Amino acid sequence: SPDDVLRVFGVSDGRVLGLRLLREAVARRDRSGVELALIVSFTFGWMPEHLGVLLGLEPAVWHQKHEDVVSALGTFKSPVAVDALVHATQWVPDYLDFDEARALATKAVWALGGIAGDEAQAALVRLTQDPDPIVSDGAKYQLRRRSGQEE
Repeated sequence: SPDDVLRVFGVSDGRVLGLRLLREAVARRDRSGVELALIVSFTFGWMPEHLGVLLGLEPAVWHQKHEDVVSALGTFKSPVAVDALVHATQWVPDYLDFDEARALATKAVWALGGIAGDEAQAALVRLTQDPDPIVSDGAKYQLRRRSGQEE
């Protein structure tokens, strides 16, 4: 249980624990550590300090949790994440090469759709011209949703 996790680690704040574990995993380039730290952070929540660590993890080739990183970035709804999210629509890590549904790109487009402001809007407009219909159709849908045409 979440309470058991806090007790085992001897802490009272799971958000701080998740951040600490994530930073440690990144420092060690520990794939399974990133996975576990993300689970802790999704369970207990995020702090502003997570954002920089997540931005560094998005393009990193040494782990295999890019979809989770993009989902986490989406929770911040921060314009600071726009470039990383656009990158995630264009890049297919080797371990996701099998994924014809482009789940990473789809999650990134949805995350962009949740960010208010001109920068995210402009990124979505550019993505409507993407040659991959999964990306371009997703961007078009997000633009319609942002304008109130989709629910």
